[in-house]
Amino acid sequence: MKVEYINPFIEAAFNVTGMVLGNVPAKGNLAMQPTTFTSDQCNIVCGVTGQVKGQVIYGMSLIVADKIASTMLGQTIKTFDQLAASAIAELGNMISGNAMSLLSDAGFICDITPPTIIRGTNVKISTLSIPAIVVPLMLSQGQMSITVGLQARA
Repeated sequence: MKVEYINPFIEAAFNVTGMVLGNVPAKGNLAMQPTTFTSDQCNIVCGVTGQVKGQVIYGMSLIVADKIASTMLGQTIKTFDQLAASAIAELGNMISGNAMSLLSDAGFICDITPPTIIRGTNVKISTLSIPAIVVPLMLSQGQMSITVGLQARA
């Protein structure tokens, strides 16, 4: 996978979390995955279409999702409900949208699909034959991982 596809998502995550959550994350070590498997309990999946295609998955525990939603909504979320899911989906949408602008600036015309929330443990989400890069981010609310599985459209 090209670094030109990954860096916009990292930069967008830093920009959006700084604005929305009030803290800039620390980036962990990148890891390559031949297929996408997550042990995260809450996953936001955004599809990418256009000159670059694939999926981006934002994963976190339900505890971290509740903390992020609480920060975004300005009220304490104790149970991951529809309101919390909406806030978390919007975070994924904002990061992905920002990344699309950065990809466009680099000459790749793409679009995103609406975010989908997938909850549960040991979830398998396939990026088909597209290898994925996992970027862990440490926020003050906890760890969030971004799994980027993108490739050029043939």
